[in-house]
Amino acid sequence: MLHISKAMMALLGLVVMTYAGTSLADNTWANYHWARTSNPVTLKVIDSTTSSWDTSRIDALNMWAVSEVFDFEDSGANESRKIRKRCPLADGQMRICNAAYGQNGWLGLATIGIDNQGHIDQGSAKMNDSYDWYWTTEEKNHVMCQEIGHVLGLDHTSEDGSSQGTCMDYSNDTNSQWPNAHDYETLASMYAHLDSYNSYDSSTDGGGGGGGGCNAPPGKGCNKARTAGTPPMGVRVHSNAHEEIWVASRRDGGLWIHHIRLAPKQ
Repeated sequence: MLHISKAMMALLGLVVMTYAGTSLADNTWANYHWARTSNPVTLKVIDSTTSSWDTSRIDALNMWAVSEVFDFEDSGANESRKIRKRCPLADGQMRICNAAYGQNGWLGLATIGIDNQGHIDQGSAKMNDSYDWYWTTEEKNHVMCQEIGHVLGLDHTSEDGSSQGTCMDYSNDTNSQWPNAHDYETLASMYAHLDSYNSYDSSTDGGGGGGGGCNAPPGKGCNKARTAGTPPMGVRVHSNAHEEIWVASRRDGGLWIHHIRLAPKQ
């Protein structure tokens, strides 16, 4: 049986209230965003996908880079089966993975780490190959684009399965494979203000960017407690026919938040 402390219960209550107040019209994910001192954010991306996902990954990143807010930089690749199964997070970066994670009920899983100042400081996007019957080219594009969008801080534009002409909806419309103008406008609004530090890895030598003034390399010094590996799932705080949200606490006072895209029933 899972025992939750009073402090954790209070924290989860805050997340639930925050999520409940999220505007789907603006499709922000509880206003979570990467901290940065200037725009655009050049987010480093670690490729842990096999060749069967390369086109969807590259195309999705190129489409999100149309926004005024984000550019993406290759941070190397590790496509070993072990790494793809674990999909470990890297401080200040985004990792994209695919593997056969099992028929466990989900197609895609986006995880973000929230630092103790409320900003995203790492993220991963996972695609589940165990549902090979589902993965048409269009749906691979849709889910890949959607999970990356979550790591950037976006939520869904609708939760009823209707088509909004964006990968951030839950429809099977072939026009819903990529971001649309509304998504770009929402990102621009979310990132209109600047922050006092960079929570993304803004270094040029592969070191960790850190958050809250921490400039130590990943896994060292003040970043030691924040380097995730594979974070716990925690407690489910939201669910509907298409998605679930799970939240776990971090040792540094931050959060792990997981957005699950549920698999449809055959």
